[in-house]
Amino acid sequence: MATIVEPTPAIPRDHKFFLTMAIVMALVLVAGFSMQLAAGRSSFGAPIHVHVHAFLFFGWTVLYVTQNALIANGSVALHRRLGWLGVAWMGAMVVVGVYVTAMMVRRGGVPFFFTPAYFLVMDTLAVLSFAGLSTAAILLRRKTEWHRRLHYCGMATLTGPGFGRLLPLPFLIPYAGWAVFAAIMIFPVIGILADKRRTGSVHPAWWWGAGAMAATELAIVTLSASPLGVAYYDAVVAGGPGAAIAPQAYPPSPLP
Repeated sequence: MATIVEPTPAIPRDHKFFLTMAIVMALVLVAGFSMQLAAGRSSFGAPIHVHVHAFLFFGWTVLYVTQNALIANGSVALHRRLGWLGVAWMGAMVVVGVYVTAMMVRRGGVPFFFTPAYFLVMDTLAVLSFAGLSTAAILLRRKTEWHRRLHYCGMATLTGPGFGRLLPLPFLIPYAGWAVFAAIMIFPVIGILADKRRTGSVHPAWWWGAGAMAATELAIVTLSASPLGVAYYDAVVAGGPGAAIAPQAYPPSPLP
């Protein structure tokens, strides 16, 4: 008697797009940090808070890919249960992300292609922008099209450090920050074009997500050059080695 084999259901095109892009974002981060490690610019001998930071942020990346894979495979119930883990995880990311940035600036460890004030404000606002977009996605979880696009934009924001390690930022001074911004904006642009191709229109969530990312960059540029940004920097570095570094001046280059 012949055995009838049921065909494996095809992954819906929309699900496949978001899963594919989740994997691409993860690869950007893996490539960037792997290059850093291979070049000897990072070490496993870093302080414990740096390892906690790496665990939380890479853990979110794994969770994001997993969540998209679950939806692509129809495992909606598990996707929803893991979503509540993501809420707590995101809160920890904000606290640890801001703390690690502050400690890095306080000890004078800012990359030389950013001014210290810009780097402090950039990393602080970037993680807050990620949290804002992700929170909005969670609040709109019953509106799938909004939910997945806002989460996508939040994850795109987190790819900044990956691009920052892949791009030749030392040669892009004083536009290093804008170069990273342009790189992360590639992701919502791809999403917009994909929507246009699939449906002939663009979902409004893309405009809100991309708009929030653009507004964050403008806030970074404005605040880091303002008295408020300098006051924030002074408060963070007070009593530390970073206090001897001018907030608006580029640190000396280690390059010959």
